[in-house]
Amino acid sequence: MRRGKRKPIRNEPYQIPTATESHEAFFSIEQNKEYLNSKFYHTEDIKFRNITIENIACILAYLDPLVDEDKLQKTIMKPLMEKNKLDIEDTVTSKEYRRSMNLNEAITALTKGFVAFFIEGHQHFYLLEAFSASSRPVSEPINEQVVRGSHEGFVENIMQNLQMLRRRIENPNLVIRFFKVGKTTDTKLAIIYLQHLVNPDLIQEVEKRITAIKTDSIQTPGYVEEFIEDSPFSPFPQMLSTERPDRLTAHIIEGRIGLLMEGSPSTLIMPVTFFAFYQSPEDYNSRWYIGSILRLIRVASFIFALGLPSLYIATVSFHSEVLPAELILNIKSSLENVPFPPLLEALIMQIILELLREAAIRLPGPIAQTIGIVGGLVIGTAIVEANLVSNMMIIVVALTAISSFAVPSYEMSMSIRLLGFPLMLLSASFGFIGLVFGLAIILIHLCSLETFGTPYFSPLAPLRLNELKDSIVRLPRWLLGDRPTDVHPQFNKQEWRSRGWKKNEND
Repeated sequence: MRRGKRKPIRNEPYQIPTATESHEAFFSIEQNKEYLNSKFYHTEDIKFRNITIENIACILAYLDPLVDEDKLQKTIMKPLMEKNKLDIEDTVTSKEYRRSMNLNEAITALTKGFVAFFIEGHQHFYLLEAFSASSRPVSEPINEQVVRGSHEGFVENIMQNLQMLRRRIENPNLVIRFFKVGKTTDTKLAIIYLQHLVNPDLIQEVEKRITAIKTDSIQTPGYVEEFIEDSPFSPFPQMLSTERPDRLTAHIIEGRIGLLMEGSPSTLIMPVTFFAFYQSPEDYNSRWYIGSILRLIRVASFIFALGLPSLYIATVSFHSEVLPAELILNIKSSLENVPFPPLLEALIMQIILELLREAAIRLPGPIAQTIGIVGGLVIGTAIVEANLVSNMMIIVVALTAISSFAVPSYEMSMSIRLLGFPLMLLSASFGFIGLVFGLAIILIHLCSLETFGTPYFSPLAPLRLNELKDSIVRLPRWLLGDRPTDVHPQFNKQEWRSRGWKKNEND
């Protein structure tokens, strides 16, 4: 059978009609209707309503899923039918309307929830806002729950999210800039910052990177993060993702920039340092010494999650002499019947743990809890009784898992878990020397990493002793006089004499 000639693959981006490409409307409403139908490829969710006003035929065109039916009836249809006038400015009560003669502008507007109103014999038409702003109720983010503090979280509606931020920062210096990215999706992004605080060079750099995005589709903030981050091959996240308005507000007040996207409750904060991933809003809602202890525990969890399995492998394989004699005997007795070396033991348990963790995420809540508890107990008991791993390895892996759960950021937790595998290989090959070498490489990378010109490991590299007051620990709020200087804010001072009453009282 003779095959037909294959069509060449098009590598250039296809063109989508935009408002800037002018196509004058027709005087006939039927021709306008046919043009819209053809440009939307006769999709079944485009609706046309014929009405007669002042004995003149008119037509309303809109995309059904994007339009609020109640808003359409109350602000457009009902006023037109009751007043029976073509004077749109004085008739409809739509929140936003504009007059146009460009049909491509109508196409763009229809995809944003507008209604196009055409009048027979008139070339101009009206675009009337009737967008359906449906959204789920505001609730606390599941991954960022706190015991004490705000229980409010972002939703998928960008305007509702901006409303939450405007309510928290009632300041005219709060600036919002909108962008459209994605040739097909035309996704709406917003960056938000305080004009009098943020570094102008930072604003310029962020805007430059966003406007440089040339892609077909943007679905989540993660897409944007990959396009604009400084070091895409670094294992560490360089932007902080959060669904909490209070957390984003705190960083904006420090002089950072937030990025929000339509259709996603996740927001990005830029630039951030390594220690921002180990801070929680709960730290500031508790007494300062409690918040400091919690932060120290989280930093310790980073060390345990990263190096505990590697330390065990290096100790058992090469340096058992560093352990007390009684402990060595216990470990050796548990390893007598295990046929695998410590490295293979650790890999088996880590892979099983990751499988259980992934299964618990994908399953519904009640089933996930059962799988996590029962699966862990049953598999752990069975694997020890089968002499596949030792009791001590079960303890080490369990402590590693608990330590990784203590990290407030999911992205940082994943990075630490992945970095543990090459450290285990180095420890199994070279003992303590391999472990120290691996940790040194990670430390060098942290010290050299920058994000938007900000040192990632600040305030430790470069060392700024004054800023240690709110990084690894948290001192009382009234001692935190200056903002962090890593983002070079225009105005450093953030605290004056809030406890001046104490001095006056003593006087």
